[in-house]
Amino acid sequence: MKELADLFFTFCRIGGLTFGGGYAMLPMIQQEVVEKRKWATNEEVMDYYAVGQCTPGIIAVNTATFIGYKRRGIIGGIVATAGVVFPSLVIISIIAAFLQNFADLAIVQHAFAGIRVAVAVLVTSAIIKLWKSGVKDHIGVVICIATFLIQALTGISPVYIVVVAIVLGISIKKFGGKKK
Repeated sequence: MKELADLFFTFCRIGGLTFGGGYAMLPMIQQEVVEKRKWATNEEVMDYYAVGQCTPGIIAVNTATFIGYKRRGIIGGIVATAGVVFPSLVIISIIAAFLQNFADLAIVQHAFAGIRVAVAVLVTSAIIKLWKSGVKDHIGVVICIATFLIQALTGISPVYIVVVAIVLGISIKKFGGKKK
């Protein structure tokens, strides 16, 4: 029960202290789960990010679900997911009740502008960390750049792009990579 409470409150803190959506939560998830609590390795969290990106929903919620499941099975996944979404539900309910009254105020508009800048920095930080731990060789660089360009320049679903990247990565490593 203590571990379930720890899962809930850890992800509740992540959900409550990170603004800007799923990608902005990734650096905090990495810090809490890998560095502080040692619930998963950096490679495992990278795998969770990759699968979380391919599955429906918000990447941070999916990642929390995977980590909770790893720790305590189905109930752990449910508890971690509930923890990460609980603060948002409370905050959104409060904001929705009052935002209409204050949305036109200059201070509120300036606050949102500042939040957008901070979120851009958090997302950039997550990208840099993902790059450092995920792109290991020239093949990874080529796949990364190609997937970025395809996503940026076409309307192809990210799911298809990720599936092709997976197949390419496996094929190249298996048939064209160096033998150990």
